[in-house]
Amino acid sequence: MANNRVSGWVGWVWFAAFALITVGLLNVVSGLVAVFSPDKVITWSGNGVALIDVSTWGWVHLILGAIIALVGFALFGGSSWARGTAVVVVVLNIVAQFVSLPVTPWWSLVVIAIDVVVLWALVVHGDEAERAAARL
Repeated sequence: MANNRVSGWVGWVWFAAFALITVGLLNVVSGLVAVFSPDKVITWSGNGVALIDVSTWGWVHLILGAIIALVGFALFGGSSWARGTAVVVVVLNIVAQFVSLPVTPWWSLVVIAIDVVVLWALVVHGDEAERAAARL
């Protein structure tokens, strides 16, 4: 017999959906700023000085942000494909933010923290979202 109980913890999944939409839209904005920025950033690496083309990573953030926002909207439906896709794009966003640490350290750390909470909500309480959506 399947467990059809939905607890108050399902609110974390709705929080994850809102957070994905917010992070996705902010990634789109920061991606647009980087795409239209003619600047290159010079940073220190373990092997010396590295030159980073900001516009290239701007495109990555722009496209990934749009996908994240769309998946955030789809997550409100409670479907398992949206939850699985959200987990994948959040992990990709964490990787992109780690790469962006030299350029925007504080913003990247904040987004990584939000992404970790979103991952937790989706993995631990995502099945409850499906059951809650089925009741509507």
